[in-house]
Amino acid sequence: MADLKPRIEISFLETFICSAFAACFAELCTIPLDTAKVRLQLQRKIPTGDGENLPKYRGSLGTLSTIAREEGISGLWKGVIAGLHRQCIYGGLRIGLYEPVKTFLVGSDFIGDIPLYQKILAALLTGAIAIIVANPTDLVKVRLQSEGKLPAGVPRRYAGAVDAYFTIVKLEGVSALWTGLGPNIARNAIVNAAELASYDQIKETIMKIPGFRDSILTHLLAGLAAGFFAVCIGSPIDVVKSRMMGDSTYRNTIDCFVKTMKTEGIMAFYKGFLPNFTRLGTWNVVMFLTLEQVKKVFLREVLYD
Repeated sequence: MADLKPRIEISFLETFICSAFAACFAELCTIPLDTAKVRLQLQRKIPTGDGENLPKYRGSLGTLSTIAREEGISGLWKGVIAGLHRQCIYGGLRIGLYEPVKTFLVGSDFIGDIPLYQKILAALLTGAIAIIVANPTDLVKVRLQSEGKLPAGVPRRYAGAVDAYFTIVKLEGVSALWTGLGPNIARNAIVNAAELASYDQIKETIMKIPGFRDSILTHLLAGLAAGFFAVCIGSPIDVVKSRMMGDSTYRNTIDCFVKTMKTEGIMAFYKGFLPNFTRLGTWNVVMFLTLEQVKKVFLREVLYD
């Protein structure tokens, strides 16, 4: 007689679907915070007649309030379509490839806890591979999010995500879709390592503590920690990436880094830190909680002889 037993593994395609869905859901919930972060990162010092500098955006709540007041509530969701494009491709690939790459690095016969450095290496590789494919979607999202900083009366460059793809290719060439790829690979590989490896390691550690199990509380704690590590490590690269994608005046990554450092100092690389952590912390919690629950749909019981 056949017995009912739970599946313990899911395929790459199933993992990709789960990851893409979870990433898109988290993006939809948190993109206003990401818009605020991008505006703060793109903001430069504005000289006034008396020599003072009056920034337009102040803090995450102030930035959200200013955007909503000047551009309407919908302004907070600028770039959401491109953001969903990005998460569907990037989120699905970076998380979907993580387990197969990790297994490849240690060997299929490996037994026991995988070393942290192997988890980090696997996440670095999957983050880099995923963003190479998804860079055009990231570029369009940043361009659309930065539209609101244009002066009043200046016509917007793009009518929407699809129009942005075609306009960029028409005016700047296909290669322009991969603008900022260098810092984007560095940023996303590092952030992916900080997120996936730390989530994996912290979840594994928490589950060894008496009284803890593979539960929502464990996923929540591990997700928050993953978001914190990702922001601390990735903020400087994230600022350079956003500026290069939002402003075509920079020649390359080094030029952007040097000019930012020279004119604004080292703290410019941590502009938008609070909204970035608020966003990434929330994003990671929502994404990992959703991912863990959606995976259960595929980890269903099946018949074995």
